[in-house]
Amino acid sequence: MTESTASDRFSDIRDGVRALCAQFPGEYWRRVDRERAYPAEFVQALTEAGYLACLVPEEYGGAGLPLAAACAILEEIQKAGANGGACHAQIYTMGTVLRHGSTAQKAKYLPEIAAGRLRLQAFGVTEPTSGTDTLSLRTTAVRQGDRYVVNGQKVWTSRAEHSDLMLLLARTTPKEQVQKKGEGLSVFLIDMRDALGRGLTIRPIRTMMNHATTEVFFDSLEIPADTLVGEEGKGFRYILSGMNAERILIAAECVGDARWFIAKASGYARERKVFGRPIGQNQGVQFPIARAYAQSEAANLMVERAAVLFDAGQPCGPEANMAKMLAAEASWAAAEACVQTHGGFGFAEEYDVERKFRETRLYQVAPISTNLILAYLAEHVLGLPRSY
Repeated sequence: MTESTASDRFSDIRDGVRALCAQFPGEYWRRVDRERAYPAEFVQALTEAGYLACLVPEEYGGAGLPLAAACAILEEIQKAGANGGACHAQIYTMGTVLRHGSTAQKAKYLPEIAAGRLRLQAFGVTEPTSGTDTLSLRTTAVRQGDRYVVNGQKVWTSRAEHSDLMLLLARTTPKEQVQKKGEGLSVFLIDMRDALGRGLTIRPIRTMMNHATTEVFFDSLEIPADTLVGEEGKGFRYILSGMNAERILIAAECVGDARWFIAKASGYARERKVFGRPIGQNQGVQFPIARAYAQSEAANLMVERAAVLFDAGQPCGPEANMAKMLAAEASWAAAEACVQTHGGFGFAEEYDVERKFRETRLYQVAPISTNLILAYLAEHVLGLPRSY
């Protein structure tokens, strides 16, 4: 099967990731999924191989690779049938500290993150009452001397139980007191090891896929003032600056998912015989797989384009959003085709199809829903009136 890739310059990385993932076959992922466990062994192997530190600059002990390389890593993980959602935030969440943190914060945390001695995987933004309306969040951080006191609640904070640090977005100035609606929010880098049990509570949320997501509660949690990242009140801008990277990388994961489903469906369609002939000989089976393949290759081109722009330091908001939307839709189309091709066996645990089917469905909702991407394109690209 021919696949378009940005270049062959990441072939060594791709080969290495494939070899690593081969050590964690379907049996491993089925057990982890069945037990709702965290794939700690897999995450540790990625950490030791240096893949999760790929975007950390060399001066802090990372590989200093471009975003396109991180895309290759995550695509290959998904394409191998694994689940990078368990740790993908370790790759990009540190970007907020890298771009906006103080010299002291970067020196203290980035080498430890690069070495894997500290996990920064938790991102506290979404709240039960505001959802994707981030500017309406209610969690507050009130300055009291050399500390801030945090109160509020976050939801869908994935990997909080498996992270040492959390990036938290909280309101430091009441909404009615700011001149611009994007002001008054601040970002904090919280050490959850110190906070647990003294104002921080984590409660797991059981979902249709094994995604280690949680609710997080803050009850008069006191944190040092030097946990503030950048300037007070500028946090929303800091968060936005990292969203393009997140969307591009998750789009690459979706491309990997799509390629896994297409390979799985094509292989089964060639081998499975009904009425004396391979089911793949039937156009009713062929066409959905072929269409999903076309969708996934087109989406991959948009991922590549978005990554090139990002790595060049150029604006890439439309491309990042389109890449995420098109790749998520392509992976879902491929998942549908794969289940349909397998028939009843598509629902059997041993084939891994139903697990990957559940996992890839997430990305039409998170980290941003398809409708919000369409609204962004309508307003910011097509010049249509703002819809919300």
